[in-house]
Amino acid sequence: MNRQIARLSVTMLTLFAVLVIFTSLNTWGRAKSLNDNTLNRRQLLEQQQIPRGLILASNGTRLAVNKRQGSGETKRYFRVYPQDTLFSHAIGYEFISHGSAGLEKSFNSQLQGQENEFKSIVDEFSGGTKAGDDVQTTLDPVAQRVAEQALGPRKGAVVALDPTNGRVRVMLSYPQYNPNSIPKDFKQLNADDANSPLLNRATQGRYPPGSTFKVVTAAAALDTGQYTPNSQISGKNNKIISGKALQNFGGEDFGSISLTDALTHSVNTVFGEIGEKLGKKTMYRYMKRFGFDQEPPLQYPPSQIVPSGVYNQNGQLLDQNDAVDIGRVAIGQERLEVTPLQMAMVAGAVANGGKLMKPRLVEKVIDPDGRTIKTYGPSEEATVMSAQAAGQLGQMMTNVVESGTGTAAALQGIKVAGKTGTAEVANGAANQAWFIAFAPVDNPKVAIAVTVERTTQSLTGGEVAAPIAKQVMQTLLREGG
Repeated sequence: MNRQIARLSVTMLTLFAVLVIFTSLNTWGRAKSLNDNTLNRRQLLEQQQIPRGLILASNGTRLAVNKRQGSGETKRYFRVYPQDTLFSHAIGYEFISHGSAGLEKSFNSQLQGQENEFKSIVDEFSGGTKAGDDVQTTLDPVAQRVAEQALGPRKGAVVALDPTNGRVRVMLSYPQYNPNSIPKDFKQLNADDANSPLLNRATQGRYPPGSTFKVVTAAAALDTGQYTPNSQISGKNNKIISGKALQNFGGEDFGSISLTDALTHSVNTVFGEIGEKLGKKTMYRYMKRFGFDQEPPLQYPPSQIVPSGVYNQNGQLLDQNDAVDIGRVAIGQERLEVTPLQMAMVAGAVANGGKLMKPRLVEKVIDPDGRTIKTYGPSEEATVMSAQAAGQLGQMMTNVVESGTGTAAALQGIKVAGKTGTAEVANGAANQAWFIAFAPVDNPKVAIAVTVERTTQSLTGGEVAAPIAKQVMQTLLREGG
């Protein structure tokens, strides 16, 4: 009898253990899917009961904080953005009613305190206060304000980064929006197709790069060894490229001209010929090294980043096997579209001796006790070209600022390397103005890309975008990069 009772007890204990195990596995295994379910309102309500971590600028300035309402069971926390419009696109927003964007979205788990689940469980059992982790960015508030004042009210974008470590110092898109007003104004902002204020032009704006792309072509020309800075090429106007006559800006005609002088004066026919001779395979190889045809590896929501490259009319990227006029791609024409972030990366790779660093917006994550729990250090993304080729190209770009089309970006006592770009848009009725640069040339601390949408046809990148870049570079260098 005792033996039967013992067997029954063992059986019941085994079944109970199996029940506990499967219930636990089901609970833990389905936790994430249940939490991610859009119909699960409980998670949304729980989020409001936990203070999100702060988002900080590089100098500790608060970019995103919390406002508490109610107490006890009715206690709720809501996001407040002290800088109003200044960091709207970089930081984004987070509201239960309208979701999230920007760093609020890409670092949501850290800001909610979900990154360390074990710590959350300990807090619950010990009665500790659950709170999100703080996120410290690489952004510079002073330089961001200078960029805002220099660019606005014109539509466009400014991206500045440290070429040696990838730290993004400025990310400005204009027009901006006030993230504090998202709950009230979201519908209106989203419907404003004429201005697209919710679009981050720095990472999502696709624009023809014009002659700034000649930096990529020159990099390929020098690094392959097929050309040197002193190589002589015909700058004749109306040169036949891909079966069609190509014109220089203003119809200017050049004889035999060095590669350096061709970049200094932005001679289309020289770079069109170089692109055609290098060929699609080589040009695409160097484009990919710079980061084209792929999303930049930024700590930012993938839905808010687009690749740069040659697009067809359906918005699909074309590769070297497609019918592409590579001679005109080489001068930033054809169907080439780029983001300001990508062009800042181009300038940064030249500045950093040919090594492209992974761009980053976040420096570190700090827990509620003030301990740094995660850091994001420099990371090399690709070797684009040799240090020798990068040095040669940097000197060629220095000539652009000293005596070419980019003199408006010159800084007193500091050597600046740059390249202007002016691309016709709106069927030739307006220009997309560009300037990319880095400084100081001998010890680069800042790489920058500036673009201004639809300037009048008579204005160039050297006249419109270069002065903006000058102000931002000046500010960052004064503050120590």
